[in-house]
Amino acid sequence: MNGFKTTMLLAALTALFMALGFTIGGRGGMMIALLVAVGMNLFTYWNADKIVLSMHGARQVDGISAPEFHALVERLAQRAGLPMPKVYIIDSPHPNAFATGRNPENAAVAATSGLLSMLNRDEIAGVMAHELAHVRNRDTLIMTMVATIAGAISMLANFGLFFRGGDNRGAMLATLLAVIVAPFAAMIVQMAISRTREYGADKGGAEISGNPRALASALAKLARGAAAVPNPVAERIPATAQLYIVPGLSRGGDSLFSTHPDTGNRIAALEQIAVAMGQSAPLDALPAAAPARRPSALGTRPTRRRGSALDPNRRG
Repeated sequence: MNGFKTTMLLAALTALFMALGFTIGGRGGMMIALLVAVGMNLFTYWNADKIVLSMHGARQVDGISAPEFHALVERLAQRAGLPMPKVYIIDSPHPNAFATGRNPENAAVAATSGLLSMLNRDEIAGVMAHELAHVRNRDTLIMTMVATIAGAISMLANFGLFFRGGDNRGAMLATLLAVIVAPFAAMIVQMAISRTREYGADKGGAEISGNPRALASALAKLARGAAAVPNPVAERIPATAQLYIVPGLSRGGDSLFSTHPDTGNRIAALEQIAVAMGQSAPLDALPAAAPARRPSALGTRPTRRRGSALDPNRRG
C-alpha cells in the first residue's frame, strides 16, 4: 500500500511540476520540467539519505565516537528485526530526530545534540524506536522524495516570478504561481504524508522499545522544545518539516495543514498502548515528588542538570 501511495503521489507532483513548466515556458517548458522531474525522482531515490543528512550537516558516529548512543540504536534495530542503520548526530540545539533512506538496507537515523541533552536514556530509546518503526514501515523514502520535489516546485514558481518579470501579463501570471501554487504544493505534501504514519510509527516505536510511556514523555518534551528553539533547516525549506518526530516548525494541531498529529492526541494513543501492554498506572497518577528529591536520568542523586548519558556534549 505504501508503494502504491508513493507512486500516485509522485505522479501527482510530477504533473504539477509539468503544469508549472508549461505555464512558464509553454510546451518546451513542460518537457524540460518533465525531464527535470524524472531526473530528480531517480536522483532522490538513490540519494535520499545523503540529501537530507547534508542539509542538516549531520556527522556519522560509530561505536568509538558515540558508543552508548550507537549501541542503543543497535539493540533497538535488533529488536525491530532490521539491519543496523547508519547513525548520525546533528550539532543543533533544536531538539528533534528523523530517519531517512530508500529501504531498510540503506537507512539512516539521526538525532540532534539538543534532543540528546534534553531526554533521558529511556526517552531517547523511545524516540529512536519510533524512527526505526518508520524504517520498518518504509515511510522514509516517500517522506524524503516528497520534501525534495515539493521544494523544487516552490523554487520553480519563484523562478517564474523572476524570469517573467519583464512581461506584464507573464509577471502577473508568475506572481499568481508563486503566491498560490507554491503553498498549494506544500499543502499537497502535508496532506499526502498522511499523519497516520506518525501514529503508526508511535505504535511501532512503543512495541520496539517496550516502553510507550517513555516515548510519550519524550514527545511532550520535544514538542515544547522544538516550538521554542528554531530549526534553521525547516525555516529555510518548510517542506522538510514532515521529516521529524515532532514538527520542525512551530505549527501543530490536527488541522488539515498540519504535518503531524496533535502531540496530546499522540500521547493519549500511547497511553492506551501502555494499558493494552499491561503496564502500571501512569506517572501522573502517582503522588508527585518534590523536585529536589527527584532522581536523575542515571539513577544518581539529584545534581545540576548535565543531560543524558548519551549526550555527546555532556559534562563529566
